[in-house]
Amino acid sequence: MRAARNPWFKLVHALGLAALTNTGGLVAATPATERWDSSSASARASADLPPGVLKTLRQAQVPASALSVVIAPLPARSKATGETPVRLAHQADTSVNPASVMKLFTTYAGLSLLGPEHLWRTRVYADGPVRDGVLQGNLIVRGSGDPKLVVERLQDLLTQVQAAGVREVRGDIVLDRSVFDVRERSEPFDDEPLRPYNVGPDGLLLNFKAVVYKFTPDPAKGHVQVQHEPPLAGLKVTPQLPLSSAPCSDWRRQLQADFSQALQVRFAGSYPASCGEREWPVAYPEPHQYAPLVMQAMWRGVGGQLTGQVRYGARPAQARLLLEAPSLPLSEVIKDINKLSNNVMAQQLYLSLSSELGAPGRFEASRVRLSQWWRHEFPGQPEPVLDNGSGLSRTERSTAQALTALLQKAHAGPHAPIFVDSLAVAGVDGTAVRLKDRLPNSPVIGNAWLKTGSLRDVASVAGYVQGQSGQRYTLVAVLHHPQAHQARAALDQLLEWTARDTTSPRKPSPERSP
Repeated sequence: MRAARNPWFKLVHALGLAALTNTGGLVAATPATERWDSSSASARASADLPPGVLKTLRQAQVPASALSVVIAPLPARSKATGETPVRLAHQADTSVNPASVMKLFTTYAGLSLLGPEHLWRTRVYADGPVRDGVLQGNLIVRGSGDPKLVVERLQDLLTQVQAAGVREVRGDIVLDRSVFDVRERSEPFDDEPLRPYNVGPDGLLLNFKAVVYKFTPDPAKGHVQVQHEPPLAGLKVTPQLPLSSAPCSDWRRQLQADFSQALQVRFAGSYPASCGEREWPVAYPEPHQYAPLVMQAMWRGVGGQLTGQVRYGARPAQARLLLEAPSLPLSEVIKDINKLSNNVMAQQLYLSLSSELGAPGRFEASRVRLSQWWRHEFPGQPEPVLDNGSGLSRTERSTAQALTALLQKAHAGPHAPIFVDSLAVAGVDGTAVRLKDRLPNSPVIGNAWLKTGSLRDVASVAGYVQGQSGQRYTLVAVLHHPQAHQARAALDQLLEWTARDTTSPRKPSPERSP
């Protein structure tokens, strides 16, 4: 399997609801030693929204009260008065669900509590002697919560096992995922259970529990070849389909896919020739069976032999460590979480906040740790309400002022380059790439570093914007309304209004104290 032909970048992107340079980076020049007092700043600032934003909201039949906004310059506080000039604040202290923008809390807490060089280590053990390449016993693979143990890295791990002297296992391969104490979700988040963003966290998360189906047309033969990655033991897939002259707009529906039998995937329709080569990531319908099937297929794929089965279990105390495989560093992992809005990777990191303390990672324990961290780092600021740390939740909430406080502090802290580099660049990459289609000539393109969010009734954006004047800003804007997506253009307008900063930030009132 060649790394150059890697489908996992698209899969990482699908798991969401979708180095800094001297010229483009947002690196703080002056450390912020004072807390940003966003509540008083909100009271001082005018609640008037830009006219274009108000017009867009009216056209979408969304009231202005459904929009929370704070736009503030960097650094956080005025040297003269110690207070914060604010360019715009509206409904800044209203508690809303910001959707995937909540990942900013998880990733910045991860950088602060674990450090950018943090690694997850997948360990492999043997509970019997190894002679002439044969393990007389079980091979145990103990997960660490690695958020990105994808097929290429798993293959490398199994190759290392063979290099360590084990080519045949006369026992079982035991998968230990006890580093996390989580249950499979009883119901999907929404009515799309096979969407990759519905994948749940796992102490031994392999390939995001997803299968990528690849469709390669062969016009000369009049059909399309169907392949899949990773391999799963026993999985059978319709190998080819006829090509059609239909438009490509609804190609997945035209395939007439049937995923009702987990090991027998059928495509009964046709594939539009005009589509060219396409990939379709799908969450495996039986997630509990996924890791054993992948491990069995890939162990045999590297030439390994197995007399027993692949099963879940715990590492015996007497098992001997054969090797360990480190993950990518946290500084790289958060790029996928923020740029591509990867939900399951965010949940893996969130659970790791508690598992790294020694006990199994639990959502409840991670909430406690993040809460303690927030109160220490942001005293007096409204505390965010987290569920699983990804924003894929109906209960997670924050205020625009709390998000602004986080962005301001992150920009002034020691991990500023790493944190900002994890955000999508407007019109260039990640979930913000389509801004170039919507605002092709805008000064925002290439000059904003953003985290976007989207749920059924939420549209949001938060991050940093470089103004044409040279001033940099934090921007948080959340639309929380049943018609939120019809009014999403209002968020684009706020970004552009911030970049075209022809007016100075509002000065704090002299009679107000910080």
